[in-house]
Amino acid sequence: MSSTARVLCLSLLALLAATPTATAAEGWTVAPTGGGRPTFYAEGEPGTPLQDTVSVTNPTTHPVTVRLHATGIPITFADTGVRVPARTRADIPFTVNVPTTAAPGDHTATIVARDASGREATVRLQLRVSGPKLSALTVEHVAVHGNRITYELVNRGTTPLTPKLAVHATGVFGTLLDRTPRTLPVQLPPGQRLKLTEPWPDHPTLDAVDVHLTVTATGGAHDTANVSARFAPWGAVAGAGGALTAGTALLLVRLRLRLRLRRRRTDEDDVKAEHPYTQTELTGAGM
Repeated sequence: MSSTARVLCLSLLALLAATPTATAAEGWTVAPTGGGRPTFYAEGEPGTPLQDTVSVTNPTTHPVTVRLHATGIPITFADTGVRVPARTRADIPFTVNVPTTAAPGDHTATIVARDASGREATVRLQLRVSGPKLSALTVEHVAVHGNRITYELVNRGTTPLTPKLAVHATGVFGTLLDRTPRTLPVQLPPGQRLKLTEPWPDHPTLDAVDVHLTVTATGGAHDTANVSARFAPWGAVAGAGGALTAGTALLLVRLRLRLRLRRRRTDEDDVKAEHPYTQTELTGAGM
């Protein structure tokens, strides 16, 4: 090979190395518009719309059509189906719709672009929701239905909660159920309500009971609720036997009321014994 041919070959190799053919081979890309940002960042209060722009760059020699959607946070695009000509960039505005129930703190979303062949490209969006963090919940609509206790939990705060439940039940002759606090397998977002069931397979057949639920969560969230229930085997006996069972249940309820009244009087007597009752009569005299 002559020296001239060798120089031409070396020049051609250098030219090929300098040509951005790798970019074309990689295909189209998606990224935040302007500033060389690797990800999106947005900050705002619950219920506020936040705007930005995403770019789809097509360095190839043929046009491409992509469809846009988002996961994690509600995002509205100016156009969800975008045709990008060869060696062209398309800029698509979008709005981040911060939910009114969004908890203060950091949240993550993903903007996804997908072409007709199924190829996807993604870019992350970091959202910081401003506002005070408040942990609060209530336990409501407690009821006893045979072998189960039903109730509802409501997140009244601004932070997601993982609640703990403790259950205590007493009958005429003492404690029937004493379940220490345990973490429930649920996640309760702000403003959400959950209907839950607590099993009670070994409930009494004949008794008058008081059920006490205590629910707690991180951040000081706490609430309690009580419900009374009567257990009687109404369907087990018919006719006179049924009347006898009903009478027994009535006697059981009366016995429980008497025990409560006796306990209350005992407590009042103890208080009077420890702290003699005195009363000051108002004479109506002024200063």
